Amino acid sequence: MSLSWIDILVIGIYIAVILSLGFILSKKASKNIDNYFLGGKKIKWYFLGLSNASGMFDISGTMWTVAILFVYGLKSVWLPWLWPVWNQVFVMVFLAIWMRRSNVMTGAEWILTRFGGRGGRMSHIVVIIFAIISVIGFMAYFFEGIGKFAIQILPWDLTCDLGFMTLTSAESYALIIIGITTLYTLKGGMMSVVAADIFQFVIMTVSCLIVGYIAYTSVTGEQIAALTPAGWDNMFFGWNLNLDWGGIMPALNDKIASDGYQIFGALVMMMVFKGIFASLAGPVPSYDMQRILSTRKPSEAAKMSGLTIFLLFAPRYLMVAGLAVLSIVFLSPELAGMGSAMDFETILPIAITRFVPTGLKGLLLAGLLAAFVGTLAAFVNSAPAYIVNDLYKKYIKPDAEPKTYVRFSYLASIVLVVIGVAFGFFADSLNALTLWITSSLYGGYAAANVLKWIWWRFNGYGYFWGMLSGLIASTVKLFFFPEIPDIYFFPITLIASFIGCFAGTYLTKPDDDEVLIKFYKNVRPWGFWKPIHEKVVKLDPTFEGNKDFGRDVVNVIVGIVWQMALVVLPIFFIIHKTGATLIALGVVVVSMVILKFNWYDKLHRADIGFENEN
Repeated sequence: MSLSWIDILVIGIYIAVILSLGFILSKKASKNIDNYFLGGKKIKWYFLGLSNASGMFDISGTMWTVAILFVYGLKSVWLPWLWPVWNQVFVMVFLAIWMRRSNVMTGAEWILTRFGGRGGRMSHIVVIIFAIISVIGFMAYFFEGIGKFAIQILPWDLTCDLGFMTLTSAESYALIIIGITTLYTLKGGMMSVVAADIFQFVIMTVSCLIVGYIAYTSVTGEQIAALTPAGWDNMFFGWNLNLDWGGIMPALNDKIASDGYQIFGALVMMMVFKGIFASLAGPVPSYDMQRILSTRKPSEAAKMSGLTIFLLFAPRYLMVAGLAVLSIVFLSPELAGMGSAMDFETILPIAITRFVPTGLKGLLLAGLLAAFVGTLAAFVNSAPAYIVNDLYKKYIKPDAEPKTYVRFSYLASIVLVVIGVAFGFFADSLNALTLWITSSLYGGYAAANVLKWIWWRFNGYGYFWGMLSGLIASTVKLFFFPEIPDIYFFPITLIASFIGCFAGTYLTKPDDDEVLIKFYKNVRPWGFWKPIHEKVVKLDPTFEGNKDFGRDVVNVIVGIVWQMALVVLPIFFIIHKTGATLIALGVVVVSMVILKFNWYDKLHRADIGFENEN
């Protein structure tokens, strides 16, 4: 790509700013690990919402989303349910409140408020292991994505012969960008991550608007229809996908076949089945959970999660749709000529190279680098908390000076980044990593983390063996059954995990009443808590249990519809479907009105009896 001096200057200014933020905030962040990892639990909820949205707006995910929209059309909006993308709605409606009431630093520390004794300690360890494994997986995912992106958009050949190995240009770019990200994150901790994320979100939003404008004014609906198969612009589906690229770009039919998504109805049913369990389990121990625990009070944790949904989907899909339709209209002949050799994950950088005018490339590239940097920084900041707070501080050196823990956090971050990058050298594709992380690895997380919320009898031993069984099943899938689509293996992983949960629970004693009473009274979950509820009422006759199950279910359903409308609205707009755009806009407005009265106006009740320890 040919970059003007203006483009290079914009990228340089962006890198200088984020590095400066890390050093400026380093003094405040290094006071103690609570400041370093959680910003002292004093950061405004809307800043955290901006940061969370920025952290989820990653390059690798955006490249994957552009590719699937190109191939599957409007039906691609269902594929992020593999995650499921609507787990954020569960968090917004009630899980963020339940988590924030704990007043802890990490998901592993949270486990010790739910389970006691030796079983609790075993559960604590397995959550730390899960957090570290998932972060290493995501590091590899980012390494693969940023490398593919960088070689398409940056003009310099950075191939490097180290003697014992040769770094490709993509690998060299990835190492440089990851190094810069790690540096500013190490220095400033959570406060620098949030400050940089706010700056980055502004850049990304402007970039999305630019791409959307270019696509909308450059492409017509007739051009898109002429170069896509029948049904491409329809989000609804039958049992079979029925999307035939044969007369236009036959290689895409091979892509669909290799993905295993021809029987689309069965796929969506499986995603819904998996999604309910995965969403009810709550956030995995990562940056999303960290931002929830960084808020000042439970109601603000819920608001932060709702703001994340709103800020993430509409602007991101404006860019996704813009780049996808520009590629369809102007790159189809070239892509068709590549045949089976085409790498669909490079559509995004190729589109930027061809369609964004000189002078704006720098801003857009800075925005996409910001998307990558924001997500990686969130992981670099969150994962070491499990090593430092939950291992080093708790089991090795509980009485060290606060700055000792911060320095140890630097070391833990560097070690995790190095291991993640090492795994990235062996990553085959973004799609394979995405599907393993979302469908297989996280499948092992679901069963134990659903039961921890809703069933009083579930104990620490059950949690440990349930999590371990799920991790083993997902690893078996990775190495012995790679040909099976991950989503279809999910029931096996889930069953294995449930067997571990029930065996561990019923072969051991329940947790002590003291632990269960304290947890239930503090968190106030709904579910199967009757024996504990009765004991709490005996101690405190004024206590009222959680009666919001029905309202929460309604709000989750409305929230999922709202989120889906935010996804399809910009796509319909970019492909010039005026009627569908207005319908999607109407759904957004109506769902927000319902949530305003049935969710937002009742959030103040979440703070009753809560006291922030900071």
